[in-house]
Amino acid sequence: MHSPSPRSLVDLPIRRLNRGDLVPCADLCEDRGWPRDEHRWGLLLSAGTGYGIDAPDGKGLAATCLTMPYGSDFTAVGMMLVAGRYGRQGIARRLMRHVMETVGDTPLALYATEQGQPLYEDLGFSPVGRAERVGGRFEAIGSGTPSGTSSPARSSSALPASVLPSSASSVTTRPAAADDLQAMVRLDLPVFGADRTHLLARLPAFADRLQVAEDHGELVGYAALWPSGHAEVVGPLIARDTATAQALVAALAATTDRPLRADVDARHKELLGWLMERGLEPVSRTTVMTYGIPDLPGDAAHRFAPLTVATG
Repeated sequence: MHSPSPRSLVDLPIRRLNRGDLVPCADLCEDRGWPRDEHRWGLLLSAGTGYGIDAPDGKGLAATCLTMPYGSDFTAVGMMLVAGRYGRQGIARRLMRHVMETVGDTPLALYATEQGQPLYEDLGFSPVGRAERVGGRFEAIGSGTPSGTSSPARSSSALPASVLPSSASSVTTRPAAADDLQAMVRLDLPVFGADRTHLLARLPAFADRLQVAEDHGELVGYAALWPSGHAEVVGPLIARDTATAQALVAALAATTDRPLRADVDARHKELLGWLMERGLEPVSRTTVMTYGIPDLPGDAAHRFAPLTVATG
């Protein structure tokens, strides 16, 4: 049986993905060496719009792409995956052109791998920043207790002084409650630069842990912890300052014995250094790119990590 020619591949129809595609999407992730992450795909397909090309050999999906809309502010693009057997045959370009035509004048943003960056540059995207992925087992230095053995209840009050940065001594963290959502949205809007209530409202059901930080009763940060393969991902991470971000990460780390992973904005060198001091190591990096806007909206000083790079 002959493989399809490049011409026939780029002529294959593009269709909308739905929850019935969770297993084929996960299979494609596995094909590319990523965690299967059906859980993440479920969130992305419920809050965003997935596009796919069925494999001409009848075996699952040849390619996927995901868009996450934020009104007219911008649309994030992610989960651009092409099955290994169909790589370098124009499918990714075809999907991106389809997305660009579909969103019309709405600006776009994405996190590009080193392999994908030339394609996006060729399509008119510009690099505006970087994200550093770090991962490993978090060690709470000086806490006297391994990070995985602390009970979740510990996070409901102020962290021990040995874990909590001294500059954040007035900050306490606790598990988020249902009535925290409005305060989270108010904090998030100027930081992210667009309304993502449709994502934040899904966090309590999606995340293993959702933590908020307070200073004298005022919400000054929040972070989520969610499963991906053998690790737990920290994201989104929104905080008033680095010390508050550290307090949130330490509180989340205290609730799991699995390795942590985070995609940290490379501008936050202090947080990255702190994470590496506690056992996490550089894994990979991505380039933040935009189309139709000069930079990501919002306030990067308080935006430490995305929910996932697929959501912007």
